[in-house]
Amino acid sequence: MTNPQNKHAYIVEDKQDYLQGHKPPYKFDRMNELGKRIKAARAHARLTQKELAERVGISQPVISQLEKGENLQSVHLIKISSQCGVSPIWLETGRGEMLAQQIEPNAELIGVMSGWDNDTPLRDDEVAIPLYKEVEMAAGCGATQVIEAPGRLLRFAKSTLREAGVLERNAACATVRGRSMERLIMDGATIGIDRGSVDIEDGEIYAFDHDGMLRVKYLYRLPGGGLRIRSENDEEYPDEVISAQQASELRILGWVFWWSTVRRRRGLSIAK
Repeated sequence: MTNPQNKHAYIVEDKQDYLQGHKPPYKFDRMNELGKRIKAARAHARLTQKELAERVGISQPVISQLEKGENLQSVHLIKISSQCGVSPIWLETGRGEMLAQQIEPNAELIGVMSGWDNDTPLRDDEVAIPLYKEVEMAAGCGATQVIEAPGRLLRFAKSTLREAGVLERNAACATVRGRSMERLIMDGATIGIDRGSVDIEDGEIYAFDHDGMLRVKYLYRLPGGGLRIRSENDEEYPDEVISAQQASELRILGWVFWWSTVRRRRGLSIAK
């Protein structure tokens, strides 16, 4: 039945038939009500109203009232979101994703550090391992050689060696200089070397004596017996390829199984 006052208007005589014939082409599934969000959070956590109430420290009727919309706010939303594992912002406002970002620990406190010096006796769970050093040869002319530094030892936990599968008698250490292995092994880092592992496995890090230079690099075998020497910082230090003859002249000290770096605070002078 049309309205004579307005030819663009009409009267709906059967409201139910009209609504059925004019359903929207999509459904609104966004939760705009706090009660629905709490109910969805509780379902996600697979908790009953009573269980959630007990965990939050309130009575079950309070949860029921919130879910029914009888209470439109609560001081317990943070606790509810925590117990249900959902985002507190989503629970309170409906903004963002329902599931809270998972935050996981990435470290474990294992104890405090204690100082020691050459006069401190080794504990039962420690071993002293030798230090490799690059020194100038007695003949001079700038030539160097790699030797075990007399009297220089590093205390090492036997448990660390066991975890790495390194025998105590094969363990040694050295100091890395330069930036070629950064960001993995920093300038000044101390490394652990397994002298029992001298057979090259492609892509592993080795310490080696290269014409008297102590070097720490990735090594890759090449057809014909050559080697590819690769740095971690390959943008500044491109790959080196050496022939089989040159590779035979390398002295592999061992596989690098451990490294440690002491970071120095900016502007702090090094103690002598």
